[in-house]
Amino acid sequence: MTPYTICVFTENTIGILNKITTILTRRRINIDSLTVSETERKGISRFTIVIHHESREAVEKLVRQIRKVIEVLAVFGYLNEDIAYNEIAMFKISTPIGAKPLDIETINKVYKAWVVYWDLSYVIIQKTGTEEEIFEFFDYIKPHEILEFVRSGRVAVSKSPHTLVDYLPEAQWEYYQ
Repeated sequence: MTPYTICVFTENTIGILNKITTILTRRRINIDSLTVSETERKGISRFTIVIHHESREAVEKLVRQIRKVIEVLAVFGYLNEDIAYNEIAMFKISTPIGAKPLDIETINKVYKAWVVYWDLSYVIIQKTGTEEEIFEFFDYIKPHEILEFVRSGRVAVSKSPHTLVDYLPEAQWEYYQ
């Protein structure tokens, strides 16, 4: 199955998440990850949804269906090569006295991960990257006893030169300052 990233720009209204997820649920499409955030324009939210599907035509149909939702301003479906994307993960790692010390230089230089909190009995390490890079680091750090692990959904930006301004006339929206 092919991964697809669907980016949905909406008015920031109550219930819009439910409307969008209902469209996927009705088609029996599982959401691999979902990230919602504000955009550079006040009142506009961006949903980044990752799904796996066998049929490009079915994904295009899904995108057309999402466009019909009144609060939806724009929808785009992408393959991985069409976007720049990353995820963030945080690991809480046990560091008991007498345990094998963490190799912070390898963590920083090889895995490009960073200690964001240090306690006497544990550290919290942040790693950004693709799903594959995060799980490669997961395998590396696993021998140190992972107390907690959390991973965000994907955040993505199109590699196209077009921006949200091309699809939503600039005069209609305020920018954050």
